[in-house]
Amino acid sequence: MHPGRGYPVGASFFSVGRLYPALIGNDIGCGMALWATDLDANKASLDKLEKRLGNLDVPLDDAWREQATALAPAGTGFDAALGTIGGGNHFAELQRLDTIHDAAAADALGLNARQLLLLVHSGSRGLGQAILDEQLRAHGHDGLPQDSPACATYLARHDTALRFAKANRELIARRMLDRLHAQGQPLLDVHHNLVTPAIIKGEHGWLHRKGATPSDAGPVVIPGSRGDFSYLVAPQPSEHGLFSLAHGAGRKWMRSECKDRLAQRFSPTQLNRTRLGSHVICEDKQLIYEEAPEAYKPIESVIAPLEQAGLLKVIARLRPVLTYKTRGACCR
Repeated sequence: MHPGRGYPVGASFFSVGRLYPALIGNDIGCGMALWATDLDANKASLDKLEKRLGNLDVPLDDAWREQATALAPAGTGFDAALGTIGGGNHFAELQRLDTIHDAAAADALGLNARQLLLLVHSGSRGLGQAILDEQLRAHGHDGLPQDSPACATYLARHDTALRFAKANRELIARRMLDRLHAQGQPLLDVHHNLVTPAIIKGEHGWLHRKGATPSDAGPVVIPGSRGDFSYLVAPQPSEHGLFSLAHGAGRKWMRSECKDRLAQRFSPTQLNRTRLGSHVICEDKQLIYEEAPEAYKPIESVIAPLEQAGLLKVIARLRPVLTYKTRGACCR
């Protein structure tokens, strides 16, 4: 958990009778998608892959129109953002299987140590922000009575944003694979910013997740920073934990302090390589410091307590290979 815009990130909230759009925040539908690829993990040249990717910040061209139309909800007004990652902690990362902890679960998912994986972290882009802004202007932070027309309207728009975000992650993955001359298949896609109806301790209500991965939706990936491992885990659903897990390592430092802390130690060029030997594409000279591994908690400090508490079982540890953040033209 770490501070967010008004409300903490990495938290779940249960309410009865009312739901609170502000708790979910501006990036409705943000989540993680994991894809298997046919890229050879032992033969991949990082320099060649980095060059092939080019700029993924610009809108999709007309060649993608049919796929985008088939995947995304119509009429949102944000089609130009489809297939783009965005700023902040969002990324798309090629990974390799580092350590298998549960061979049966790994086999069931179709994991192959010889092939690279692709993890995409992104959301609904400007659509979620527009929905939240509309709610705050009309209703502030007071929440919406669950039987009100305003609540029904919000839930309809919320669900549209979920579909948009899922489509966006798929288009990012397919766009990257196309650039890399590769094929791939989705293994999982899970939102971690959303609200759903739920029953907790016999009470019917609303479960709000803000940067909290559902523990009742099958296997999920909990990533570390761009210079750390990610963990593929099997959640163990727990009512006590509001059926939720951490969605990542979580920040140690505020974004505003990162450059001052790190600029004397590292140049932007140095931060484009990590201690694990992976490459990072990030040409935003502010973001490269904000997203430095040092600004985040070690991922093991998050995974170990969750495992000890019986909230998850580790399936595999994933090692970063090539992380795409931005070529410098991303929208924050």
